[in-house]
Amino acid sequence: MTSVTQAPATGEKGHIDPAAAFVPVQTRSERPASFDPADFGTPTGREVNWKHTPLDRLRPLFVDEPGATGVVDVEVSAPAGLEQARLRVGDAPRGEVFRPEDLPSAIAWSQEPEAPLLRIPAGVELDAPVVVTLRGTGGVAHAHVVIEAMPNARGTIILRHEGTASHAQNVEIIARDGSALTVVSLQRWDDDAVHAAAHQARVDRDASLTHVVVSLGGGVVRVNPSLELAGSGAEGRMYGLSFADSGQHLESQVYLHHKGPHTVGDVLYKGALQGESAHSVWIGDVLIGPDAVGTDSYEANRNLVLTDGARADSIPNLEIETGDIQGAGHASATGRFDDQQLFYLQARGIPEAEARRLVVLGFLAEIVQKMGVDELTDELLAAIEAELAAGAQA
Repeated sequence: MTSVTQAPATGEKGHIDPAAAFVPVQTRSERPASFDPADFGTPTGREVNWKHTPLDRLRPLFVDEPGATGVVDVEVSAPAGLEQARLRVGDAPRGEVFRPEDLPSAIAWSQEPEAPLLRIPAGVELDAPVVVTLRGTGGVAHAHVVIEAMPNARGTIILRHEGTASHAQNVEIIARDGSALTVVSLQRWDDDAVHAAAHQARVDRDASLTHVVVSLGGGVVRVNPSLELAGSGAEGRMYGLSFADSGQHLESQVYLHHKGPHTVGDVLYKGALQGESAHSVWIGDVLIGPDAVGTDSYEANRNLVLTDGARADSIPNLEIETGDIQGAGHASATGRFDDQQLFYLQARGIPEAEARRLVVLGFLAEIVQKMGVDELTDELLAAIEAELAAGAQA
């Protein structure tokens, strides 16, 4: 297997200088990176990337020690054509794109001796999704997964998370020239599970990546995707759906970097919340770099608060370093039911409870439809229905 040299601890995204530790990072693009967990202090909650996260519930993932074996059972269901391998540190393409940006991510990198590689060969179009089921059995687990679509490849990969665990996970995604890749991360953990994941992707010339985060289960779920549109004509679509119940914390910090010219980006995350102390966090950062001329980009987050006591934090950010773009914008909205929608439905004889159910389904179904993964459509709509029914009985 081809060997590559691991990037130094300073990484490509910044140098970790102890003397600068007291200078807060002002923008997403300035965030430092390192493969060495020792370069990251234990989060205190004052850091910009940790200030909204319940750190006490993530403590097991801040310890740089090997987890027990067999904590997460992995099952791969794949059509013919998918290539699989194991990558040690230094084996390409592991580390070609990924640079840990926080302590759990760096620990997961160092504690994963052999990272699984899922590769769609050049010119191959998979006739069915690849489904990777990760079923936790309790304990601390670390993982680094590499997903690679070779030139002009086509396919969908679904990561399903079930059971319970304290799981630190890295997902490294490479969409090479002309490829079209969809990656879905589905969190249907048990109520006591803790999941901190960092997804980092690069999209090359005339390639496209649709990245979807669906968080329905788990006590604390923190899935942070970062996508770089590196090649000319690259397209990136980042979608998210969450439904937070009482006591749940569901979080995504999204970063979209337009680096190459004539790139297209679309970010849309939607969430619903019900129950006392239900909490969602969405932070969206878009950077349009100096060479990203002709860029067309938009990001939005919308949240529907169904009951008292629920809280949604939503922070969109946009940096533009060139004036030669087609368009760029960002938006955020958090609110309760639209009274006009409810009145419209009730005026046509639909009872209030049913009207509310239809409004929520219509609100979240947009993300399900945008995914374009037929195999998940019925499951997710049924899961949303189940969440609503559980809330009505509470």
